[in-house]
Amino acid sequence: MSVDEIVRVVGIAVALGICKVKLTGGEPLLREDIIEVVEGIAATAGLEDLSVTTNGTLLAPLAKELRANGLKRLNINLPTLHEEVYDKLTGGKLRDALQGVKAAVEAGLHPVKLNMLVLRGVNDYSVPEMIDFAGENGAVLQVIELEPINISDAYYTARYEPLDKYEDMLRQKAVKVETRQYMQNRRIYHLPDVKVEVIRPMENTEFCRHCTRLRITSDGKLKPCLMRNDNLVDFLTPMRNGANNYELIELFRLANQERQPYNKN
Repeated sequence: MSVDEIVRVVGIAVALGICKVKLTGGEPLLREDIIEVVEGIAATAGLEDLSVTTNGTLLAPLAKELRANGLKRLNINLPTLHEEVYDKLTGGKLRDALQGVKAAVEAGLHPVKLNMLVLRGVNDYSVPEMIDFAGENGAVLQVIELEPINISDAYYTARYEPLDKYEDMLRQKAVKVETRQYMQNRRIYHLPDVKVEVIRPMENTEFCRHCTRLRITSDGKLKPCLMRNDNLVDFLTPMRNGANNYELIELFRLANQERQPYNKN
């Protein structure tokens, strides 16, 4: 989608009551026009929050400009602080990601959240040092449990690491524990110098019950459910064929009608 197409569809979404937008990927910072995308979305009247999820490796030279053009906060995928492990998992350079974290905090983006997917035998030993790193750099750590979506059964069995022991450790150190009701009752542990969020798998009724999100695919389809691809609603083709805003609003309403609990039991 072009910048104008993205901005137009966001405007329609906001007119319908959506107030928060997150740009994800893939890697959104690969777009050469990402500053223009952010600027256009941020200028939408009624929008309350604009964020990006990124691997951070391209972030350092862009952070200040993104902030200046309306980006408010960031999620950065950072599975480890060990260069060889990072290279094996991502194929990228850890140094670039760490520079991105520091640049985001210095630019005034807040909060900067570090997403750490915990994998048994790969990075599970790194949770304590990731907590320390987040605290030292003014970031929030999100510890994420592996879920059996888009991976093989063999990989899940080999790499799944339950987060119970980490939650026990966090509970002992926390000065306050908060529950985010509309984020699947996710727990946030307020340690003396850092906040740590624990994210459990989403393929459950609790996630579906509280889901308020509507996703847009990179090829211009409304995606009512994260875990389904059989109820997508194409809006880009009608848009490029001259559909007016009222017709596009009706496509949003159709997508909303297609929403139903993925986990019904």
